[in-house]
Amino acid sequence: MGESDWLAERFERDRPYLQAVAFRMLGSWSEADDAVQESWLRLSSAKPDGIENLRGWLTTVVGRVCLNMLRSRRSRPEEQLDELDPEPTPWEPNGPDPETEAVLADSVGSALLVVLDFLAPAERLAFVLHDIFEVPFDEIAPIVGRSPSAARQLASRARRRVQGADRPGEADLARQRAIVDAFLVASRQGDFHELLQILDPDVVLHADGAATPSGKPHELIGADKVARGALVFSDRARFAQPALVNGAVGIVVAPRGRLFLVLAFTFAESKITSVDIIADPQRVRQLDLAVLDA
Repeated sequence: MGESDWLAERFERDRPYLQAVAFRMLGSWSEADDAVQESWLRLSSAKPDGIENLRGWLTTVVGRVCLNMLRSRRSRPEEQLDELDPEPTPWEPNGPDPETEAVLADSVGSALLVVLDFLAPAERLAFVLHDIFEVPFDEIAPIVGRSPSAARQLASRARRRVQGADRPGEADLARQRAIVDAFLVASRQGDFHELLQILDPDVVLHADGAATPSGKPHELIGADKVARGALVFSDRARFAQPALVNGAVGIVVAPRGRLFLVLAFTFAESKITSVDIIADPQRVRQLDLAVLDA
């Protein structure tokens, strides 16, 4: 076997691992595939004799490529939320089918992908490589251009953001989670009467202009009207997942892990008293989102 064939075989052996790293870094299969292909191009033009740990070398290359892509994405943040559609888009011929990516997104957690997208690029890289793939900080440091201790701090800050710095008490969290889970089930099943049981009689729903077909803010008052509005939400509810929104249990709607809109709730005992539907990119960026334990 020639050197180029051996190199290609070794790369293909590590491709699934590299795709997993890139997917968690970028939250998009097509972008992850681009990053992995770029790593192959760099490997094919390198001198393999000088590479002692091929997987480590490839992880470093993919990490740097992803970091550059994240920084480029962050320089044009207005595109990130404006371009998302709640329905799956036509799939790339060389990527997995939508069902496969849905499985990939579920394996990571749609809410986690959403929260990761709110991290600074270097924080995201440090967290993903260390906390998910157990890459040592000594190896992460040169990728982000920091010392190992600084890379550790990046991962620590990201971890606090992902876990939520100021979670409510466990009892409150469990109560809110049960209400939101019931709301999601009723919305998905189109159960109008169950929604009425969950909503306060005087509940208020407010949707910003980015969340409405007319492009204008909209408000509904009263359980009957809000429940009917939730039935309209049922098509999007299949993409929804509970998450912490500004310290309370809410919902993120994230097709394949790409954030589309957020539902923030307020509660009184066992009822939802208000619903704020947020889709405006600037408002979404100001939210404090964190992952809820399964």
